[in-house]
Amino acid sequence: MKKWLLILGMITCILGMGACGDEQTDYERDDITKEEAMDIGEQVVEMMIAFCSDEYKDYRAQLEEQSAVYAAALSSWESAQADMGEYIGVLEKSAQLREDGVTINLKLDGSDHDANMEIILDDKLAETSITTNVEYSAGELMQKAGLNTLLGMGTVFVILILISVIISCFNFIPKIQAALSKKQPQAGKEAMEAKVENAIAQIVEKEELSDDLELVAVIAAAVAASEGAVSTDGFVVRSIRKRKF
Repeated sequence: MKKWLLILGMITCILGMGACGDEQTDYERDDITKEEAMDIGEQVVEMMIAFCSDEYKDYRAQLEEQSAVYAAALSSWESAQADMGEYIGVLEKSAQLREDGVTINLKLDGSDHDANMEIILDDKLAETSITTNVEYSAGELMQKAGLNTLLGMGTVFVILILISVIISCFNFIPKIQAALSKKQPQAGKEAMEAKVENAIAQIVEKEELSDDLELVAVIAAAVAASEGAVSTDGFVVRSIRKRKF
């Protein structure tokens, strides 16, 4: 019995500590109150609406150049407004005062979806972060999750199909290489044959020329002998004709 009482006491202490941890205690600040912090939050919302309109387009450009915090805040607001629809008003607001700053939370009413805006101020009450997040229903979240899953799986399957097609093309590479290797030796063989024929023609031409020169020398010597001349100087063979006997 004592054992069960000890276990029950431990469970009660753990639950009590969890409840104490969830409870938020505000730090008492001298420079701002919770009401003033929530008023700042509403002013920020009005400023987001104003600077996102065409009337303050030039002022918005100057603000984005001067402050990176408001540049990110305006971008977050426009992104949320696409799903939030037309801004109607503030449904709920709260502020938490801390020693190192202030956190302001606003629940905004939109024509299509509600949204939550969180504004964080530092210890000098300067804005350090302004974000706007749209509240989606469970069905919408499931639908987005399903679409993201299908998109991811579809992308994976497309990449796998492309890889399979590329791998299947590897079978044609050896065939292409074989066809190219056949054409190259054939072209080389033809070029070699042409060179050989050219060389043979040149050799034949030289041989014919040498034969004619030898024949001319023999005829010139015979003519000189018949004329009783010592040398063939002064004899010119102009033509050689074959006679039929």
